[in-house]
Amino acid sequence: MAHFFQTQISRTSLDDFFGRPVIVFRSAPEASWQGIGKQLLDFIGALALLILFSPVFIAAALAIRLTSKGPILFRQQRCGLNGQPFMMLKFRSMVTDAEQRKHELECLNEMDGPVFKVTNDPRITPVGRILRKFSIDEFPQLFNVLRGEMSLVGPRPLPVDEVRRFDDPAHRRRLSVKPGLTCLWQVSGRNNVNNFREWVRLDLEYIDNWSLWLDLKILWRTVPVVLAGTGAK
Repeated sequence: MAHFFQTQISRTSLDDFFGRPVIVFRSAPEASWQGIGKQLLDFIGALALLILFSPVFIAAALAIRLTSKGPILFRQQRCGLNGQPFMMLKFRSMVTDAEQRKHELECLNEMDGPVFKVTNDPRITPVGRILRKFSIDEFPQLFNVLRGEMSLVGPRPLPVDEVRRFDDPAHRRRLSVKPGLTCLWQVSGRNNVNNFREWVRLDLEYIDNWSLWLDLKILWRTVPVVLAGTGAK
């Protein structure tokens, strides 16, 4: 019985229903004024960051255009809220046939579970390595935030094919909130976390303890991590 109430599929809490105690199961934070605050923070924050870092956008786009053939932006379908696919944007940091060459590197995958990650990935371009080190490749996702597909803070969105390989119902609970630009996982070691279950544990910890204040703390902790390029690959 104790194990049942400690499930990761949902969070349990006690409530009152006309004088009768009831157990409430929630897979995501309940609706509140803080949720409205999060939406405002996302829109105003994304817009402000786009204006503030517009010179970085221009410089990154020019560097990609001048040093490698192919599009400036990389577009890929990722799973958003409730598993709904959306087109996520990134500055292209790899060669144009990177997706086709992915199967050649499967044996080098350093992340257990359905996620694919490789240190010193040979598909990354020289400019792309710099963009990734300081997370500049993620900046176009601010447009995803403005479109309401992502949040500034939330579990990182995974490719649709990786989500399809989830074999634990608790893993799908990551999809109960909007994906984000940064998350608890990124400020707790970023890509040094190689265990997918630990990654999910941190995401569920974020979901279960979510508050507007927690979002602000994660955003604040993200700044030095990005500036130092800590743990990026």
